[in-house]
Amino acid sequence: MAHETILVLDFGSQYTQLIARRIREAGVYSEIVPYSLSWEEIKERHPKGIVLSGGPQSVFESDSPHPDPELYEFSGPLLGICYGMQLLTHHFGGVVAPSSCREYGRAPLQKMLKTPLLDGLPREIEVWMSHADRIEQVPEQFEVIAQSDSAPAAMQHSTKTIYGLQFHPEVVHTPLGKDILSNFLFPICGCQGDWSMESFVEETTKQIASQLGEDKAICGLSGGVDSTVAALLVHRAIGDRLTCIFVDNGLLRKNEFSSVLDTVREELNLNVVGVDAQQRFLDRLQGVEDPELKRRIIGEEFIRVFEEEATRLGEIDYLVQGTLYPDVIESIPVRGPSAVIKTHHNVGGLPENMSLDLVEPLRELFKDEVRRVAREMDVPEDLVHRQPFPGPGLAVRILGEVTQERLDTLREADEIVEQEIKAADLYASIWQSFAVLLPVRSVGVMGDGRTYENVIAIRAVHSLDGMTADWVQLPDELLRTVSNRIVNQVQGVNRVVYDITSKPPSTIEWE
Repeated sequence: MAHETILVLDFGSQYTQLIARRIREAGVYSEIVPYSLSWEEIKERHPKGIVLSGGPQSVFESDSPHPDPELYEFSGPLLGICYGMQLLTHHFGGVVAPSSCREYGRAPLQKMLKTPLLDGLPREIEVWMSHADRIEQVPEQFEVIAQSDSAPAAMQHSTKTIYGLQFHPEVVHTPLGKDILSNFLFPICGCQGDWSMESFVEETTKQIASQLGEDKAICGLSGGVDSTVAALLVHRAIGDRLTCIFVDNGLLRKNEFSSVLDTVREELNLNVVGVDAQQRFLDRLQGVEDPELKRRIIGEEFIRVFEEEATRLGEIDYLVQGTLYPDVIESIPVRGPSAVIKTHHNVGGLPENMSLDLVEPLRELFKDEVRRVAREMDVPEDLVHRQPFPGPGLAVRILGEVTQERLDTLREADEIVEQEIKAADLYASIWQSFAVLLPVRSVGVMGDGRTYENVIAIRAVHSLDGMTADWVQLPDELLRTVSNRIVNQVQGVNRVVYDITSKPPSTIEWE
């Protein structure tokens, strides 16, 4: 079934993925594509509407991104957001100029005209600005529909369904942003809202069955919600021709190998094989400190283990992985000019010479959508709410070389963090909470003697999809308990610190 689609042209904004998420939340399928996509390729997707995202550059820069000029002749609705509005202004003959100061943060906005885009909104609303250039004069064919204190903040074409917003309706800091996007999707684009997780399950199951035919597959299982949902979808499509492989790479959390095997077998009724590969991973990681190299080594070694198991099982052609949309976005700039943040081992860390074909049923979903699919498939709630765990495991939570001794130290500290977060009934409301072992030693005093031991950092963040995150203000008493327990119970640690940076500028994981 072909869904009605809104295309989001990516001009490099940190909020591009958020635009797509907000549109999907409204029940309309949205796809992010590079701004450089040709008009012919755009037309082949039959979009009901097109959104031009924001971006960090100025329309005046020689290398600034511009779409195929034919895009502006699109007969359907166009919506330019921030840099997208500046592109529309520049193309149609308006005046864009550098601001005397960057406009960033909350700003009041006043409606000037009655317009479908702002229908149902009060005369004055609060919006979120993030731009260095400003619109000095809208093009002749356009009219200003909303004004901020300093410049036109929204415009519309007098005869076509073309709109521009200087602010970001997709962020939570624009309280009525969802209403504006909803106006664009439904009365303006004429969407019906046919995107749901129920339809995704049905259609994806059919696609997998068609792709695999009568062939067999193995699934790289981690015990998290992503790989579990991927396995359940493939199992629904091909039944017992799927075998799940859970690899103990030596980088798992405490007692994780046995607990995941029990859950998958007893609660999900999936056929799973456990593989002890601890030593081979640790051997490959010996002496390695660079985080990107760690990820690539781990990604390649996973594939080699899967290939060996496939050979042992006989006649296996496919490998199933729980790769998500943010994994793809952050690993390689396949959707546009966004910078590579890190290599995800499911994506950029895969070796080129693989003997198995990939099946990635969740590749276009965000995390919250995967959790909705999980509920649709009756996955137990404790697994649905399980916090994300990185594919490279504890290797990217140990800064520097990964050794057995350092792994043991981190496991003990991490278990204390998890226990206390759960005891405070905060686990399900936090996106991720974990311990990190730092590559520094700290002087301390314990038992009236001098110590020179390891430092543990605690990280806890709120997020919706992992693309952006804010640090959690954990209760003082909880932090005190965690710190005391780690210092008293984890041998070789004498200091605990708390990470209070958001993403951006940091990433969630330390490596």
